[in-house]
Amino acid sequence: MSEMRRKKAVMNWSGGKDSAHALWRILCSGEYEVVALLTTVNRDSERSTMHAIPCEILQRQAESIGIPLHIVGLASGGSMDDYSREMERAALHFRELGVTHFIFGDIYLSDVIAYRQAQCAEVGLEVVEPLWGKSSKEVMDDFLKSGIRCRVVTTMADGLGMAAIGRLVDASFVASLPEGADPNGENGEYHTLCYDGPLFRHPVAYRLGEPYLRSYDIKTDDGVVTRYSYCFADIGW
Repeated sequence: MSEMRRKKAVMNWSGGKDSAHALWRILCSGEYEVVALLTTVNRDSERSTMHAIPCEILQRQAESIGIPLHIVGLASGGSMDDYSREMERAALHFRELGVTHFIFGDIYLSDVIAYRQAQCAEVGLEVVEPLWGKSSKEVMDDFLKSGIRCRVVTTMADGLGMAAIGRLVDASFVASLPEGADPNGENGEYHTLCYDGPLFRHPVAYRLGEPYLRSYDIKTDDGVVTRYSYCFADIGW
């Protein structure tokens, strides 16, 4: 497809396997010109949300891929209002630059894709979901075949726990998951850091220190407060 006809898009980038897998499929298709990797980062910690990847490593990923990084700062506490406001601001910024599509790495969570479609439609953007429509097993099989390499950097404390931090996501890891766990971690079982493979021009340098535990109190719209505990890798460079 000629450069003139390619659709201008932004990849919503977590630094983990699903966004890397989705980006790889998009680049292989040749249908889109991806002008930026958009990442949400906690303003206080300067680390990505959920994956807790430092901005320095996110920048190294972007440089190795060859696509500029665009950081969206979010307040601590996980407010959906703050997320919606800052993402709308970013979407409007890119819309003015001629971007027509926002790409995500969602697999099957219908409420998530409905939310993204509604938010993007308000600013005239279309949502692209290259992993959508396959089973979680099929998506994982495709990921393993892609050659993209990643390690587990976040887990649910009452699930995979500390023992899984730092593990390479390969066939052995998938086979070791407990019964009922989603192969891709779609239920929050784990999150990852991608560092090598065909998506990257060179391996991304990083180090993993001692993992640590952190808990969050999340209040839902009905006022109920639930505590969630996660294990994180101490990612450095």
